[in-house]
Amino acid sequence: MATPSRQNFPNNQFSYASVKSALQVYSVPLLLLALSIFFQLIVVPRNFPTSHYAVLGIRKYSSVEEVTQAYEKITSKGDSSVEIPPTVDLIEVQYAFELLTNELWKRDYDIYNIDEQFHVIEKVKAQHTGAHISDIDLPLIKATASDPEDHAWSRDVINSQNFSSIFEDDKASLVQIISYGSDRCAQFSANWKKIVNVLDGVANTGTIELGDVQLTAYLAEKKSSGQPFFRNGLPALVSFPPGCKSSSCLHRYNGELSVDAITDWFATSILNLPRILYYSKEAMVHSFLAKSKPHKVKVIFFSTSGERAYPLIRQAAKNYWAYATFAFALWEEKDASFWWNVRRVAPPWFRVGKGRGFLPSPVAGDGDRGGEKSPPFTDDFGVGGRGGGGWGR
Repeated sequence: MATPSRQNFPNNQFSYASVKSALQVYSVPLLLLALSIFFQLIVVPRNFPTSHYAVLGIRKYSSVEEVTQAYEKITSKGDSSVEIPPTVDLIEVQYAFELLTNELWKRDYDIYNIDEQFHVIEKVKAQHTGAHISDIDLPLIKATASDPEDHAWSRDVINSQNFSSIFEDDKASLVQIISYGSDRCAQFSANWKKIVNVLDGVANTGTIELGDVQLTAYLAEKKSSGQPFFRNGLPALVSFPPGCKSSSCLHRYNGELSVDAITDWFATSILNLPRILYYSKEAMVHSFLAKSKPHKVKVIFFSTSGERAYPLIRQAAKNYWAYATFAFALWEEKDASFWWNVRRVAPPWFRVGKGRGFLPSPVAGDGDRGGEKSPPFTDDFGVGGRGGGGWGR
């Protein structure tokens, strides 16, 4: 009796099917593993570079003396036991030494992880490829004057002891957080001085220096580890709306650091004030003057810069909306004859008039000079009261 033959599948066919099946099952986990390795090796190191302490081979938060000793050991040619790094690495060593031996920069880096000039490393590397460290101009980091008396913000510095003073009334408050060692803060100081003048009478203002760790940590954002940080670096601007007296209701400014952008954000988002529109010369006649109600006073501001209305003007527009309507016009020399012939107006004055076809009467004020005292132009509304200070664009 014949024994049935046993059927054997080729080994290669079985092996191919097994591999194909395994790939189908593990394709997603393998892809995730590959992405994880990519992020660990490429993305994370670029976004979270090695600490400057690690570059010097010392523990984090080491003292200035320890930083100096580590730097001298690395760069010393007389110590045969230490291998001198290549020029590219020496640039990082030099940068770490300069940063961590400056008390203000070290404080900002240790507590808030602020490193404003980190881009200098890559810039110097690119400019001096193949060069010797002795050919590179030192220091790598340009020092910023740190004397608070030299800065515009020194007059309005607040601290943990007097911080509550900005909440003594129900006005909104705008606070800048700065460091005396920050170059960006030094550059911003002129803008801040103008912002303080513009908001005079409208809001409280103050400056907090990073040296007040308790107050700064209270106002800063927090990482999951609890470390305070500033998402957009310094200076950081925070605002307390009217009636707000704690960090639970503060607003953070994330825009550009121009006077126009900051004051517009503050007036619109914090004070909830109406915007005042700009009109071309044609639209001023047909859309503003012709369509405004006859009983309302027309107030026209001329601006040579095109910046938006400052808060005090917008506050007046809100307070007197029943009696007056406001507009801005961009002043250009080529339009001078039009404005003079049609309406008898010219900058720098702003104009007040009533009724259709009016000839405006000049009022001593300037749409391009925020922060200065303005005249009692509201008397011309027929409602009394004074305009106050801070007229601007």
